[in-house]
Amino acid sequence: MTISRPRWGITLGGATIGALLLAGCGGGSSDAGSEAEGETVAYATITQLGSITSEITECADTQTQTLMGPGDDPHVFAPSSSEIAEMSQAPLVVANGLGLEASMVSALDTAVEDGVNVVEVAPQLDPLPFASHDGHSHDEDDHRHEDEDEDEDEDEGEVGHNHSGTDPHVWMDVSRMATAAELIGDELAEATGDDTYRDCATETSAQLMETHESIIEMFSEIPEDQRTLMTDHAAYNYFADAYGLEITAVVVPGGSTDGEPSSQDLARLSAEIDAEGVDALITSVQTSNRLIETLADESGGEVPLVQLYEGGLGEPGSEAETYAEAMEYNARTLAEALGAAQD
Repeated sequence: MTISRPRWGITLGGATIGALLLAGCGGGSSDAGSEAEGETVAYATITQLGSITSEITECADTQTQTLMGPGDDPHVFAPSSSEIAEMSQAPLVVANGLGLEASMVSALDTAVEDGVNVVEVAPQLDPLPFASHDGHSHDEDDHRHEDEDEDEDEDEGEVGHNHSGTDPHVWMDVSRMATAAELIGDELAEATGDDTYRDCATETSAQLMETHESIIEMFSEIPEDQRTLMTDHAAYNYFADAYGLEITAVVVPGGSTDGEPSSQDLARLSAEIDAEGVDALITSVQTSNRLIETLADESGGEVPLVQLYEGGLGEPGSEAETYAEAMEYNARTLAEALGAAQD
């Protein structure tokens, strides 16, 4: 892991930030930071990391701000120069990494070069390769920079480094995010000199492990041969791996949301649904895919279309405004759909 310690007062351009604040243990909403007291000690890129980091910082009477908000696609979100400038003032910036924040790579690279303390969590969470059914080429990464040195050590975890063929969607496994909480707590303690963050992170991690066990229990009554999924894009491998599900195919090839399958691909997927049997079709609440909706229609309603919180958390007041709530919602909604399909 490569960590760059901050130089206070640097600016990367712009004036003020319009970043959203994400809730933590104090109730968890995307603007909870405005209600909390204490200085901002961390910025997070995606809402899932923002939720977890907020729980830790609010426990320590400080704040986390989150660049993305509900509905923002992490693959295409790009911060403004003013947001980058404000982010650069924080003791810690928490990013997912592994190419997820594709449009933020250059900004985070610049921040690291300027001495900002940026930590990527995904490379430290035993990441999985994209599965063969994802249509992802392990020889050509979607988010590769042409000028990168391919001989650079991938284990260093530097922002923007080429992790060809590695799946960045680690948050879909709650046990991995429990580990992420511990990592974030250690980094906050190191950056601020306050060990309170480690204690708070331990509490957050333990709560997430309880959520993880609860999700396992939700799927425990679903027969092993009735857990087959087809997903809109390659974002659910960790979910399947952690909770005993099987993904047979994805509609959009690769790990991003901006791919486009051919008519031949759609015909093949429709035929697979008919021939092999699929127990549920999965898409995102925020960015439902019309192509997988078409496949659901073509099944005559026999295969349920299940919308899950994958790319981000829900709006304030929803059933999924914190990370734990979103993952419990995902598991409960899918388990109910699979259970109903049995009847």
